[in-house]
Amino acid sequence: MSRPGKSLAICVYCGSRSGDNRTFAGAAAAVGDAIGRRGWQLVYGGGRSGLMGVVADAALAAGAPVVGVIPQALMGRELGHTGLTELRVVQTMHERKRLMAERSDAFLALPGGIGTFEELFEAWTWLQLGYHDKPVGLLNVGGYYDLLLGFLDQSVRHGFVPAAQRSLLQVRDDPNGLLERLAELALPSGQPDDYRRI
Repeated sequence: MSRPGKSLAICVYCGSRSGDNRTFAGAAAAVGDAIGRRGWQLVYGGGRSGLMGVVADAALAAGAPVVGVIPQALMGRELGHTGLTELRVVQTMHERKRLMAERSDAFLALPGGIGTFEELFEAWTWLQLGYHDKPVGLLNVGGYYDLLLGFLDQSVRHGFVPAAQRSLLQVRDDPNGLLERLAELALPSGQPDDYRRI
């Protein structure tokens, strides 16, 4: 069920590096721009380097409010973005992820490294366990996640991941298509998600 007439806050996970393919930065810019054009809000990790900076700058340029959440220890390493609508500096990674989740209606992963993988799998696990009911999407641009998706399908075949759990991860190769799918699945605000149990 979508949320007609209500702005969505999209949590974007992505790399603090740009990668070796311009397609990745192009996808990050397209996601940020699409969020802004829809009148939505971007929630992300607060950095200004790599794809993190690209998605944030594109969203800001398109008029979106942008909320960044970054641990104090990463302000220098990920170059905290000081031009955001709101930059929250927290003490731990757990605080970062919890606050990003609380402030968001849906999750979207762009290409990235192990931090992006961990955030994606955690949000997907929380959905499967019932800690939240927010949709989780993976943008597979330039075939970046092809091998991962193949491994996930192998996990289903071997009986470690139920097909129903696998189907919870929304996968598209088009930014607009993925955002529309997440909007369709985002539920109206109800009871707050219980991140205290995590």
